[in-house]
Formats: sequence, C-alpha cells, structure tokens
Amino acid sequence: MYTIIKRIMDIMFSVISLILFLPLFIPIILLLLFSAEGEVLYFQDRLGYKNKPFQIWKFATMLKNSLQMGSGTITLKNDFRVTKIGRFLRKTKINELPQIINILKGDISFVDPRPLVSSSFEAYPKNIQAQIYNVKPGLTGIGSIIFRDEESLISSISDEDPHAYYNRVIAPYKGGLELWYQQNSSFTTDFKILFITAYVVVFPSNLLVYKVFKDLPTRKF
Repeated sequence: MYTIIKRIMDIMFSVISLILFLPLFIPIILLLLFSAEGEVLYFQDRLGYKNKPFQIWKFATMLKNSLQMGSGTITLKNDFRVTKIGRFLRKTKINELPQIINILKGDISFVDPRPLVSSSFEAYPKNIQAQIYNVKPGLTGIGSIIFRDEESLISSISDEDPHAYYNRVIAPYKGGLELWYQQNSSFTTDFKILFITAYVVVFPSNLLVYKVFKDLPTRKF
C-alpha cells in the first residue's frame, strides 16, 4: 500500500511541480541555449529499479564530453569542466529539477536512493549492490543530503586519488545510509527528508539530518 500511494503522490506532485517551476525553467533554458556550448539538457545513463539502466534528465552544467576530461565521473570543487551558469545551477540544485520528468515517467521517486552511473555503483560493496535498488531511485535521499558537498569533500583529499578515496570511504558509507533508508522507509521519513533537503539548499549543512535521524550509521570521516 505504501508503494502504491507513494506512486500516486509522485504523479500528482510532479505535475504540480512542473506547472509551478515552468516560470523558472523558461529563463534557465534561454540562458543555457545562448551561453557556453548551447546545451540545455543533459541525459546520462543511470542504474534504476532492480539495477536496470535508464536515462536521467538534468540541466546541462558541464562541457560536452566532460566524462572524457579531467576526473571523469567525479566532479571536484572548482572543476574546470563546469560552466559559469552551471556552477550556480549545481550549487542551488536547480540542475536536478528536470528529473521531475523522470518522476512522472516512473523512473524515479521524489525520495529514495540516488541513481548512480555504473562506475560509482560498482564501488559499493557487493551486498549493497544486491539490495540498494530493490526500490526505485529518488530525486533526493538521505545520502544526497549528507553528501550534498561531496565535491568539496573529495577535493580536500590531497594524498589519494579521488576515485580511490570515493571507493574506499564514501561509497561504503553512502551505501549503508541508503540501506538504512530502506529499513526505515515511511511517509514520515520521506517528508522529513524532503524538508531537510529544502533546508540544506538554503542553509548548507548536514548537521540537521543527524539531529532528526539519530540512528543513522556512524560517520567515521
């Protein structure tokens, strides 16, 4: 019943969101169309429900072929591949809003584990790989909140390759967070995550989430 009601609410709120955000989308589309490389939307293969791939929608924030440049799938702080308007869109998370279309299509939900590219997914321990997408991915989730500033975190590590650090430190903890969500999923948990997501966009800090959810896996870094 939870899954059915959640899908109905996803459809209802995604339609409402598209209508509300339309006045915001129009100027962003025009800015992207006439700036940088003229790319408006970016489509990328991500892993979804039952580990099946789908294409995620985002506003374009990086140079074309950025995956073949620099640090590849990992974006660093002040990454040269990110465009000027892209920095603003990424900081405010506006670049993620086209994923409302993915919600309407049924690829993702508003709240669930974030969908990953295959290389990031493979950094998860095997037991997490087998379980994490037993639910649909989400626009936001507990891992998204805690790792909101993942770019700065990875960039602060100077004595280890970014990919190695992600695989060794971030992926296991992020995976543990997403499994925690599955074990504690409810409408109450979802509404709290949505509220905290909106809060951290305005007040960039992940401390609130640990106060609201006191039984989260212990962070060791």
